[in-house]
Amino acid sequence: MLYIVIFGPPGSGKGTQSEKIIEKYGLTHIATGDILRNEIKNGTNLGNTAKEFIDKGQLVPDETIIRMIENKIAEIKNQTKGVIFDGFPRTVDQAIALKDMLADRNEKIKLMLYLEVPRDELIRRLSKRAETSGRTDDTPETIENRLKVYEDITSPVMEFYKQEGTFRCVSKIGAIDEIFIDIEKIIDNL
Repeated sequence: MLYIVIFGPPGSGKGTQSEKIIEKYGLTHIATGDILRNEIKNGTNLGNTAKEFIDKGQLVPDETIIRMIENKIAEIKNQTKGVIFDGFPRTVDQAIALKDMLADRNEKIKLMLYLEVPRDELIRRLSKRAETSGRTDDTPETIENRLKVYEDITSPVMEFYKQEGTFRCVSKIGAIDEIFIDIEKIIDNL
């Protein structure tokens, strides 16, 4: 199976490009937030454990998230050609846990695809999105905070994948389809 992590700051186009990758390569999208909400909604043991942390205002432990992801992969294994992880891993500890979980299945991340976008373009995109979608997390203050959190906490994950040899960067501003051409070249050469 093909395992891809799509990575980039808020507003970099991860969701848009993920959709195109899923369509072309027959992958399944795994977003930890979706899995978490589904486990809680279905009242599973993992969902109940996660809910206890959430109800206390705490982060769900990495091992709980990894077990949810492992369950999801087992569920879809024979129905997909691979997985694209979006929004996970967010920390180096999560990247290591994901690596270990996949290694137990004789699998590994084949590509960490980083969508690099200049900060001023990110702010422009997120501000425009706020105007059209009404998202409350796209105010100027929130945008700055989200970018800072990303830079401080999440960007070290890139270094982990560079050391793993799976890091590839797409650094292009332009039409969605033009950017996807660069992504296709990377995936097709795996």
